[in-house]
Amino acid sequence: MSSFAAATGDCGAPSTSVSATVRPRVVRTYDASLSFLEQVGGPSSVKWRIKEGFVPEMIVPGYFYVNKRLQELTLNELKQSTDGTGTGGFIPAVTQIANVAALPGIVRGSYAMPDVHCGYGFSIGNVAAFDMNDPEAVVSPGGVGFDINCGVRLLRTNLFESDLKECKEALAQSLFDHIPVGVGSKGVIPTSSKDLDAALEMGMDWSLREGYAWAEDKEHVEEYGRMLQADPRKVSRRAKKRGLPQLGTLGAGNHYCEIQVVDEVLDQAGANRMGVGSRGQVVVMIHSGSRGLGHQVA
Repeated sequence: MSSFAAATGDCGAPSTSVSATVRPRVVRTYDASLSFLEQVGGPSSVKWRIKEGFVPEMIVPGYFYVNKRLQELTLNELKQSTDGTGTGGFIPAVTQIANVAALPGIVRGSYAMPDVHCGYGFSIGNVAAFDMNDPEAVVSPGGVGFDINCGVRLLRTNLFESDLKECKEALAQSLFDHIPVGVGSKGVIPTSSKDLDAALEMGMDWSLREGYAWAEDKEHVEEYGRMLQADPRKVSRRAKKRGLPQLGTLGAGNHYCEIQVVDEVLDQAGANRMGVGSRGQVVVMIHSGSRGLGHQVA
């Protein structure tokens, strides 16, 4: 996908890192760091292995999946951390993947998907499984950050890029004008405590009742948009207080609403089933935050 208009939140305060991933800093050169990395399957492979020993006490290897373009970004992030050109003492994604590989109870490996980049504890895109039968295994709601229930949705349209050629700037400005973003932003949906409880209990059924969704939307959402065992009484008063004025806001940090264009189709049959099989088709990608309520719950 390529994009030409977006509304994004401004950077919020970073979440606290998972304390178990904070380990003594290993100082080595970039070339020395590369000696612990290898492409699994040869130089054309997209799979990379981080060998045990890259950070102390690794239990399993780390793995990340990147093509040539993403490989350059990922390794450059590592290079900046070793030559001092990085900012703010950040931990590169490769090191974060290795840190996760040292967590008690981890099984098989610490894996990072192609969206990998440095996070706050785990890297963004980092996935790991832990043995529930291991009494030392870790459990944490805050591997990447302490928000839960952020949502990602792709809305398809029947428009094409040529239809919007004359109004790109106006469209981008309209997004900023109508979508509340950023730390402390307040929503445009009038919400009482009763409304918030109903939204927490009913999920998408509440959105449908209030006119914010179509019935067919439920077919494309996990649990059809509603978990029947949901009990808003389990959510603290503090969390509800923080979330009450924020219903209908986008969030801060890496949350966004972006107008995108399909510029390449790799699986025509799959794309056709999802209704995005035409090059030049306009879609809307939304990554919304769970805001103060989700942060407080986690």
